[in-house]
Amino acid sequence: MSQLRALVAEELSLPVDPRVTAMAEAIAAKHTPASRAVLFYGSCLRERELDGLMLDFYLIVSDYRAAYGKRWLALANKLIPPNVFYFEQNGLAAKYAVLSEADFHRLNGPETGNVSVWARFAQPSRLVWAADDLARERAVESVSRAAPTLLAATGPKSGEAPLELWRRAFSLTYSAELRAERSGRAASVVDVEPERYERFTAPALAVAKTLRPHGSWAWRRIEGKGLNVLRLAKASATFAGGPDYIIWKINRHAGTKIELTPWQRRHPLLAGLSLLPRLLRSGAVR
Repeated sequence: MSQLRALVAEELSLPVDPRVTAMAEAIAAKHTPASRAVLFYGSCLRERELDGLMLDFYLIVSDYRAAYGKRWLALANKLIPPNVFYFEQNGLAAKYAVLSEADFHRLNGPETGNVSVWARFAQPSRLVWAADDLARERAVESVSRAAPTLLAATGPKSGEAPLELWRRAFSLTYSAELRAERSGRAASVVDVEPERYERFTAPALAVAKTLRPHGSWAWRRIEGKGLNVLRLAKASATFAGGPDYIIWKINRHAGTKIELTPWQRRHPLLAGLSLLPRLLRSGAVR
């Protein structure tokens, strides 16, 4: 694990746009004293122009009760993690998901069948804020679990090239969630930084060989898409502008031109349930 951990620690420490750091600090400040770390991830990592985009963060907290003033938010975060919130600062927009340190560690590991967290953190991310050295070390440790979990669940094939392994791995994880991206998106994740995945392959596989991943891909698809629906329903209560964001993301990634009616904006949960069959039929969501 030491070689993989060193690679993860190096990657997490790479610099980001100062506006990203400032936003991470502001997000952490909203949940003090529970805030432990803030990670920046997603496609915006590769973008120089952030205006008009939705930045993605994970806020890691000590525990949910300490993070919120409302008990129902803590309970929702515990039962169906993570909670997701909308945030704006200095003309930039973001969404951030909240997980406890314990849940972040667990959801990056092979004991978790749902792909949501370990699939994302097997990809590049940045640790843009940490409360202290211990919080930083715990974040590195948790993220270091993600890539081995992904590769263990995928199962390398004899003679398979490293990049093909990663492409197949992300193709499987994309199939286990409700996704708005076009087909081929999983491969593009790897192809935009092939050297990075080449470096990570051997140390991640060395750990993956010692793991026993939970569940099958058939079960991961059932569980993952079911949880996606529950999380979207929950986000309608925590995410300001949630319906508009979801439709914006679908249109951006799937090339569709869906528009929400005033009724759908007033009733986001019912709107989501009514739109889902149409989105599935059209292929905008898979």
